[in-house]
Amino acid sequence: MTENPSVPGPRRDFAMHNGWWGSGWTHVLPRQAFPLTMLISTASQPDFTGSLDELLEEAFDGHWDMLGGDLDAALTFSWPDDEWPDDEWDGEDAPEGREGFEANHWKKFDAMLTEAGLPVPTTVRELSELYLTWGLAHREETPEGTRWSMPDPLPLPDDLLPLDAELAERLAGIRWTMRTDPLVNRLVKHLADDLGEPREVLTSLDRLAVATGQDADDVRLALVALVKSDDARVWRGQEPADTEGLEAHRRFRLVMDWERFNENRVHMVVKADDA
Repeated sequence: MTENPSVPGPRRDFAMHNGWWGSGWTHVLPRQAFPLTMLISTASQPDFTGSLDELLEEAFDGHWDMLGGDLDAALTFSWPDDEWPDDEWDGEDAPEGREGFEANHWKKFDAMLTEAGLPVPTTVRELSELYLTWGLAHREETPEGTRWSMPDPLPLPDDLLPLDAELAERLAGIRWTMRTDPLVNRLVKHLADDLGEPREVLTSLDRLAVATGQDADDVRLALVALVKSDDARVWRGQEPADTEGLEAHRRFRLVMDWERFNENRVHMVVKADDA
């Protein structure tokens, strides 16, 4: 877990489970799932013993706006306009308006949990009980008091709920991006900073691994991501190479489309001291 000092807390630093973002739960559950997970992550720290209500009282005097109040606050789904500035979101993703948007999400959420044979939570407290059912959190009564914990890695919604094909594909895409982006950033940093953004370079996985401080498998995955996004091509001789099947020692030509890469990809360059 990582500390999140940006979250206000008069008496306790809050924490967040490292696996939350990649798990995909934030795209499945109501908006209060994020602060609830933060609350349970914080309760899982070794120096805390007690209920979530007691932690909420200690940190926020019993009322946290991110939860909508306390653990008995009603669950809601995130309205896109609350997340995107007006100049970035034009309403196309929710033409039905706020009430219709909320109703549609509840309909899908209700159907998904009902199909799974689970109760449909309406409050943050009821959602916290589902966390225990799913194994997202564990609660144990000890002689010292109530102890909380969260597994690592977290169970995935794909394994516990009947997701529709569109949502399952979106979650897979998010996990792929989170897995490959850091690897791509390291490779691109080498190509840009060390080699001066060459249009073409004759190289191998072994060479790139040494240059970027990654292993060959990670470099291969970065190349696969670049090829899938049409930002690069990998050639063996005069034929496109099977990027996923590249052998570590075999040379290939890496042809970059820097204009496309810089235009379409928002990337974060890894600093040398972070490598």
